[in-house]
Amino acid sequence: MAYDAVVLVSFGGPERPEDVMPFLQNVTRGRGVPPERLAEVVEHYQHFGGVSPINQQCRDLLAAIRADFAAHGLDLPVYWGNRNWHPMLADTVAQLRDDGVRRALAFVTSAYGGYSSCRQYQEDIAAARAAVGPDAPVIDKLRQFWDHPGFVEPHTDAVRAALAQLDPARRATTRLVFTAHSVPTSMAATAGPHGGRYEAQLRETARLVATAAAPDLPYDLVWQSRSGPPQVPWLEPDVNDHLGKLAGDGVTSVVVSPIGFVSDHLEVVWDLDTEALATARQLGLDFVRAASPGTDPRFVTMVRELVTERLDPAGPAPRRLGELPGWDTCPTTCCVPARRP
Repeated sequence: MAYDAVVLVSFGGPERPEDVMPFLQNVTRGRGVPPERLAEVVEHYQHFGGVSPINQQCRDLLAAIRADFAAHGLDLPVYWGNRNWHPMLADTVAQLRDDGVRRALAFVTSAYGGYSSCRQYQEDIAAARAAVGPDAPVIDKLRQFWDHPGFVEPHTDAVRAALAQLDPARRATTRLVFTAHSVPTSMAATAGPHGGRYEAQLRETARLVATAAAPDLPYDLVWQSRSGPPQVPWLEPDVNDHLGKLAGDGVTSVVVSPIGFVSDHLEVVWDLDTEALATARQLGLDFVRAASPGTDPRFVTMVRELVTERLDPAGPAPRRLGELPGWDTCPTTCCVPARRP
């Protein structure tokens, strides 16, 4: 099938202090998040001057993708639109229309299945197209990439680099801790032919990274960044609670790897580099946080490979490292929450 553009679709983030609350209201609209929780998160952003790193990280990734496409003769323009803050996806879709684009591919900066990590982005794309009107281009989302080498290998090397910063004499009491954004348990148990995959895919990625980086070390998958009302069950344990358990079990050193994320945005630099680091210091744990892929050349190459997979289905087989089933497109019934939180 012919396509004439690629769109980088991301979460978005504020870039001025006065934008923080409007941004958070966009993120949490209809989710029943208590006002006191929003005020708490505002403080997290103000700690960094009211600026989220994510938009600059998207600019850097956008530039790297464009350069990689040009270097490999892939003549497709690359645009950028966000779910929750400027540049808003609807404005980007309008620009696509005005530039004469009729059909585009969307690369979403989320590797996994699930409602908020996949289906909601498809809903965002549909809503943006509806806002633009009948002349909006068709936009097809590229496949999930939780087990693509271009995602797994940068995480693996980052874990190796983090381990190298720890005392090798404490190797026997060192543990790997993989983190991802928690979601309500009802959302994790989504329905449909590919439902319920968020946690399973994360566990597969954790296994792949741990096996390649440090097969002698035990590891865990835990959760971070919970934001919902307290009466709603979310995936647990929280990373801070888990660090306390590890310290009680005799662990002396931890490498924390944010495999749920593609870049070091605010939920990484606050929830891990600030809060989890403080928890580890209080517990007397040696703590190193592994980097995320960012603009690692292997990750950028992966984007191009996902595009060429869709451009030429008869080409080379998709590169995948995992054992879970994969698919190219998601049906409309996929990852419907069993109960909206």
